[in-house]
Order: sequence, then structure tokens, then C-alpha cells
Amino acid sequence: MNGAQGLLCVAGVACCVAMSMPQVHIVAYCGDLGYGAARGAEMLSLMLACGIVSRLVSGAICDRIGGLRTLLLGSVLQGLALLLFLPFDGLVSLYIISALFGLFQGGIVPSYAIIVREHFPAAEAGARVGTVLMATLFGMALGGWMSGKVFDLTGSYQAAFVNGIGWNLLNLSIVVFLLWRVRAGVASASLPGNAQR
Repeated sequence: MNGAQGLLCVAGVACCVAMSMPQVHIVAYCGDLGYGAARGAEMLSLMLACGIVSRLVSGAICDRIGGLRTLLLGSVLQGLALLLFLPFDGLVSLYIISALFGLFQGGIVPSYAIIVREHFPAAEAGARVGTVLMATLFGMALGGWMSGKVFDLTGSYQAAFVNGIGWNLLNLSIVVFLLWRVRAGVASASLPGNAQR
């Protein structure tokens, strides 16, 4: 149980390091491209507004496929949106990608609470949810700083996006591993010999 909790915390840090890159740096990125801070602020507003929609839609998805699968879906889509920032830096494309990023990432953090509810005892939910959400907040803070540091070292926001993609892949690998563990546990429990124990 504590091992799974630790993996959820690492996943929370990783997904939020990736998530924070566009949210913290989109305004500066637009300034770097010559579009100005006002355009970047509009993209950030669009991103956050789409994040509200994403939370509502992700809640409905969680009800149907569960927290872990919803987290997997969000992680894959967030990674896809981060990848789109690499080849496309036109003004219109950045608005579109910002909207997509907001739609894709908004349901990731709330899904951790659902995962805890589904896979841990109810009596431990408060402490476990609080711990995982604290890890996500740490990831947001670390990611915002780290992306700026990568830019300072390389002079490129492309490198900062690649850094975010790497962290997203870490999150994705942990979620896949946890899903595999859950499926393996269910399969083991359904064996005739185990069902009698």
C-alpha cells in the first residue's frame, strides 16, 4: 500500500512538472516569439478556461472507466499537447494548442482523489489524498522553476518543452505500471485457488 502511495506521489510530481511548463511560461514564450505578453495572457486564459471544462468532462469519464484509466488518458493527451508545441509556433496554432492543452490536462489532478477512493481504505482517504495533492503542488512549483532554469541554460523554450515531455513520460510509465498491477491482482484473485482463501 505504501509503495503504491509513493508511486502516486511521484506520478503527481511528474505530471505537474510537465503541466506547469505551458501554464507558467506561455506568456514569456509568446514574448520570446515576438507576439507580446498580451497574446500570451489570452492563451493562458483560454488554457485555464478549457481546464474548467476538462474537469467536468473528466469527472464523467471517471464515473465510467475509473480513476487510473482516466489518469492514463489525461497523461497521454497532455503529452500529445506538449509535443504539438515543438513543431508549431504560429500565433493561431498556439491558440489552438493552448485550448487543447487546457482540455487535456484539467482532469489529471482530480483523478488522483478518485484513484485513492477506489484503491485504498476509506479511513485513510484524507491523509492519502492530501499527500498526493501536496505532491502535485510541489510538482507545479518545481516545474515552473525548472522550465525557467532550462531556458536560462539553453536559451530555448523548445528544450523546456522537451523537459516537460520527459516528465510526462515518467508519469505515463507509472500509471501504466499501476494499471498492470491492478489487472494482475484482479486476475490473481479470480483464480479458483485464490478465491477459496
